[in-house]
Amino acid sequence: MGKRWDVVIIGSGNAALCAGIAACELGADVLMIEKADRDMAGGNTKYTAGAMRFSYETSEDLHPLLARLDDPRIARADFGSYTQEKFAADLSSFNDGAPLSQEQQVLVSKSYETLLWLAGHGVTFNPIWSRQSFEKDGQIIFWGGLTLAAENEGVGLFDMELTAYEKLGGIIRYNCAFQSLKTRDDGTVIGVTLTSGEEIDANSVILACGGFESNPDLRANLLGAEWRGAKVRGTPHNTGDGLLAAWALGAQRYGRFSGCHATPMDYFMKDFGNLNIPHSERKNYRKISYFLGVMLNENGARFVDEGIDFRNYTYAQFGQAVLQQPGQKAWQIFDSKVFDLLYEEYQFYDARYEEADNISELLGKCNGLNAVAAEATLQEFNSNTKEAIDFDPTIKDGKSSISAGLYKSNWAQAIDSPPYRAYPVTGGITFTYGGVKISERAAVLDQSGNAIPGLFACGEMVGGVFQGGYPGGSGLTSGAVFGKLAGIGAVGNRYW
Repeated sequence: MGKRWDVVIIGSGNAALCAGIAACELGADVLMIEKADRDMAGGNTKYTAGAMRFSYETSEDLHPLLARLDDPRIARADFGSYTQEKFAADLSSFNDGAPLSQEQQVLVSKSYETLLWLAGHGVTFNPIWSRQSFEKDGQIIFWGGLTLAAENEGVGLFDMELTAYEKLGGIIRYNCAFQSLKTRDDGTVIGVTLTSGEEIDANSVILACGGFESNPDLRANLLGAEWRGAKVRGTPHNTGDGLLAAWALGAQRYGRFSGCHATPMDYFMKDFGNLNIPHSERKNYRKISYFLGVMLNENGARFVDEGIDFRNYTYAQFGQAVLQQPGQKAWQIFDSKVFDLLYEEYQFYDARYEEADNISELLGKCNGLNAVAAEATLQEFNSNTKEAIDFDPTIKDGKSSISAGLYKSNWAQAIDSPPYRAYPVTGGITFTYGGVKISERAAVLDQSGNAIPGLFACGEMVGGVFQGGYPGGSGLTSGAVFGKLAGIGAVGNRYW
């Protein structure tokens, strides 16, 4: 008879590793199984910029988290505050008027303590200087409630969490693909079966293997037909295996299955963000500086209010909006006034764009774009720009414009300073919102609301965290919060 583990965790991303750290802390014997090899392990975590949203009262609350407190820029930084009330309000703004779910309340209330817990295990963070701040009057002003990212971004987060997990005695097996859950006759989960046929026994199993974003059939069935051809921003391994296994046991389907995190991405990116380049570079296919210019569909029309809110609160929705356009394509148009403000991915060596000194010439270079209609849109936009209001990317500046009845509410500058650039984009799905219902101990619940004995879930598999949208950086925090709870709950399962 093989070894019986206290806890088996399926997956190896941020949520899985937080579950593993928490379980090992409590003295459990923990095995993590990952179907990818060592290089491809880590799920979607490695594809992120490592940003984590959490509540804090003052700048001093950030100090225990920082890798380099002696950075001279910190003295000039205005981090503001991001209270639990503000975090809750940001989540609530995507709920279509519904109150915060239990899962959202847990995310808000436990966000800061979970970051401190990670810091206690050697996970360190840096201010997001390049994407979340602008310099104004000698101060570095952070905006949008998102201030810190893991050192070396998503790759660094994975590396630091894996180091902490293994330091505590946790074991991980790569190239180890999950197939199904083992149960007793009474429905208690007692282990897993691998695709190889091997069986692994456990007192508890934690499903931490992501959503269904890499499964085109499930995308089409659960999100809609237009999602079948969507680019996938993250790992190719999140194919819904854990969700299908849980649902097969009667787990309660829960959450917003019509929604997902979808980001404007380079139209020419390869599937899964180009697996042939280093993980640290794959994030550079996103294109999220649209608030500094305008987005046009192939008909030459704008289709979103690019400046309705800070980018943190819109990019996960605007990727979906792009997918709903003709050809699932759009063009981001900028002039030279904002080139220096565009995020690093716009200078990425594989970034595709057209450039010209004349706007008509630029639009004529954009394959598939109705250049005549597009030029008319830009002329109307330019003529309606409120030139008397100063452009200020550190606040919602009220500098607006309008074309065909559609406002750009903030940061609207006339596109009139050559050279001009046009970046073709599509929508890239990052993760899905629908999943399973869990208890306060992260136990998976059945249709009647009862815990399925021995089964726990965290990360993308937890439904109810995100509804109609997503405040940037809260996904990784959610993974950490519910991962920690799942690890604690799974170890407690030994004593039930």
